[in-house]
Amino acid sequence: MYAHYGSGGIEVVGQSGHPEGQYLDLMRHILDNGDERIDRTGVGTRSVFGAMARFDLSDGTAPIITTKRVYWKTSTKEMLWFLKGGTNIQDLLRDNVRIWSDWPLATYRRETGENIDQEAFERRIVEDDDFAARWGELGPVYGKQWRRWAGPDGQEHDQIATLVETLKTNPSSRRMLFHAWNVAELGEMALPPCHMVYQYHVTSDGRLNCLMFQRSVDALLGLPFNWVGATALQLMLAQQADLRPGEFVWMAGDAHLYFNHLDQAREQLTREPRPFPKMRLSRRPDSIDGYTIDDFEVEGYDPHPAIKADVAV
Repeated sequence: MYAHYGSGGIEVVGQSGHPEGQYLDLMRHILDNGDERIDRTGVGTRSVFGAMARFDLSDGTAPIITTKRVYWKTSTKEMLWFLKGGTNIQDLLRDNVRIWSDWPLATYRRETGENIDQEAFERRIVEDDDFAARWGELGPVYGKQWRRWAGPDGQEHDQIATLVETLKTNPSSRRMLFHAWNVAELGEMALPPCHMVYQYHVTSDGRLNCLMFQRSVDALLGLPFNWVGATALQLMLAQQADLRPGEFVWMAGDAHLYFNHLDQAREQLTREPRPFPKMRLSRRPDSIDGYTIDDFEVEGYDPHPAIKADVAV
């Protein structure tokens, strides 16, 4: 499927071609037609509203972008951290994942006045549990909402466990979803959830489809990671429910490129996509909580070189 953009917005049509064309077309559409404005970070974005892409996972193909290297293990480790209910970056850093460090580092610098560099800050988080408890906590972000959503009566709700059980016992349900936009706790989060809602659908022949909605997406840096994480999750859920992976459908509200990412996006658009790799699980744990990064295998990934860009905080 290709995503084609015109003056009326997005139209997804069936055409032969590389599925990565959907991503490249989106970036081109943002560059050519995006509305320019200053955003929360102060960096500024070129933004479009409303986007969609679809990927068929049924043959093991995974939408891991090839026009630049995507560190799929980092993204998958992040998804596993979400699944474990994690909200502190210490666990991520001990797993060599640094993608969440910018937000607590900015808070530490602002509140203490100490202009500590990122490497020193991360080292203290890893080595000092008390320091990590104070400065490594992100608040009630994804993992908290997915696994311990707090109801008004104080009862905690494990949305992931409920989803797995429903996939097994009532796969025709239209209520198989989880989300993280807990209005009462948004103010306590280092960053409100971007990939907000995941909804699942089981076909009559046993294929598990996923639709993931993002309210906001950094098209250059965030989006490739989000696709990998959602794919990894879909494979785990399908395996746990004795289903086969089906289609992954992605939708977004505000899709944007930051002003300091425009040249990198243009560079990426000069590159030709290569075949998507395959992703598979090498082991079936007893539960959704039992997966590790060693359970994931990616074969045939031959991307173009990485493209460096700064995260807007």
